[in-house]
Amino acid sequence: MAFPNVTDIVATTIEARSRRIQDQVSKNNALLAKLQKSGQRTFSGGSLILEELSFAENGNQGWYSGYDLLPVAAQDVITAAQYDIKQAACPVICSGLDQLKNAGREQMIDLMEGRIKVAESTMQNLVSAGVYSDGSGAGGKQLTGLDAAVPINGGSTGTYGGIDSGAWPFWRSKVSSGTALTATNIQGAFNALWCQLVRGADRPDLIVVDNFMWSTYLASLQAQQRFTGTSTGNLGFPELLYMDCPVILDGAIGGFATVKTAYFLNTKYLNFRPHADRNFVPLNPNRRYAINQDAEVQILAFAGNLTCSGRMFQGRLISS
Repeated sequence: MAFPNVTDIVATTIEARSRRIQDQVSKNNALLAKLQKSGQRTFSGGSLILEELSFAENGNQGWYSGYDLLPVAAQDVITAAQYDIKQAACPVICSGLDQLKNAGREQMIDLMEGRIKVAESTMQNLVSAGVYSDGSGAGGKQLTGLDAAVPINGGSTGTYGGIDSGAWPFWRSKVSSGTALTATNIQGAFNALWCQLVRGADRPDLIVVDNFMWSTYLASLQAQQRFTGTSTGNLGFPELLYMDCPVILDGAIGGFATVKTAYFLNTKYLNFRPHADRNFVPLNPNRRYAINQDAEVQILAFAGNLTCSGRMFQGRLISS
């Protein structure tokens, strides 16, 4: 779709005096930025992404005395959750004529470079939306996101990561819903869900909220003046604190956070897993040219998924 006032050819040549492209494309992608910084582990190959996990105690345990015989039966206590590799791409095209117009002393901003920057923002938006999805979008090609890892039914039924959560209770997340949350009762709701997600040193280290949850929780703090002004991982996203856990807003302008929902996440067990060779990079660093057209094409690509190795440590709070 052409911009109604000025084409990108004009904007990137002599008429553009600022020598900068002001980003009007990026959306609020706080969760993806956080996962990329602290919960990202690349993988290098294979047909699936695996997350190893223990699912049962060693049955050989027990007390003994003196020369009692000790059980040495083989124990099957480790398995792996399996996740498909999901792919996304954003082709960037520039015709020979566009390149001729955007050349020489009249050029202020490289046209292809500018379009690639827009494609990078577009891809971040696409994957950010996928982080919240259940993986069924685009005919099942979309990222397997939080709607699958922390579903509204808590995983009481269904298969996730190749494991039937109906048959294996350890593979269920925690969900609290049915209450209309207000500034008066939201901290009590936070407290109740938090208790279900703590095991020793394991506890949520990130709470992601939409606009409603953010404003409601902020209102509950303002009466006590206990909010903070720091930012998540120095990424520029404002945060509040609950206990010692950052609460971040991923609604705001264009964010993809689920409406009236707070995700209590333990990122030790929740990972953003891009392929080492497809982590928002061009498919080929060299230029591609159409066979029967005067045009250059560059394809920005991603491959990977959001994976979980500890579903019991993830929670979802829903306001009615």
